[in-house]
Amino acid sequence: MVDLSPLYISLKTAIITIIITFFLGLFLAKWTLNRKHDLTKIILDGIFTMPLVLPPTVMGFFLLMIFGVNQPIGKLFLHVFHYKIAFSFSATVIAAVVISFPLMYRSAKAAMEQIDHDLIDAGRTLGMSEKRIFFTVILPEAMPGIISGGVLSFARGLGEFGATAMLAGNIVGKTRTLPLAVYSEVMSGNYDNAGVYVFIIVVICLIAVVGVNVYQYSIKKKRSF
Repeated sequence: MVDLSPLYISLKTAIITIIITFFLGLFLAKWTLNRKHDLTKIILDGIFTMPLVLPPTVMGFFLLMIFGVNQPIGKLFLHVFHYKIAFSFSATVIAAVVISFPLMYRSAKAAMEQIDHDLIDAGRTLGMSEKRIFFTVILPEAMPGIISGGVLSFARGLGEFGATAMLAGNIVGKTRTLPLAVYSEVMSGNYDNAGVYVFIIVVICLIAVVGVNVYQYSIKKKRSF
């Protein structure tokens, strides 16, 4: 019988991850857009995008150097809170957040950059505050792109493997996510079980992507009237 604990761990990880990634990506996208076109902005944008282009195992190495038991933050949590981050469920969330964050960040940023600045200027002319302009003008206009980024980040967090293996390990019932379960079953020669896990991942990701396409189509249809 196939162990379903990887499914529960993956879904729990992906849900927590998208909540963190959604708001963090949205905030940093707005923050970088508000900055002037200087060297600092270029460097920050590069840093925020790096997890998208670096191999996940490399990002996992960096995370291990930060949250490992003998590393600064990991040691602090162990001594102060008596909690070991590495090889815990929290590690699966941290790895998924880091790897999926660039998709949310870049999608939100691109969506905000495409907004007609005449709408923003009109809001300022009417005496609206920057905060009100963001929530009543920018956010609604950019929402399709933001939602798309959120769904893609969710799917990426669900399928994260390399960084999770490095930081969280492959502990049954604790940190073994669906991708790690696929790897473990294949290494054990249990291709039938691996196929079940692959099927589950494909179905969830397909539903997510199709859902985004349907949402974007409905938005375009509404705006065309």
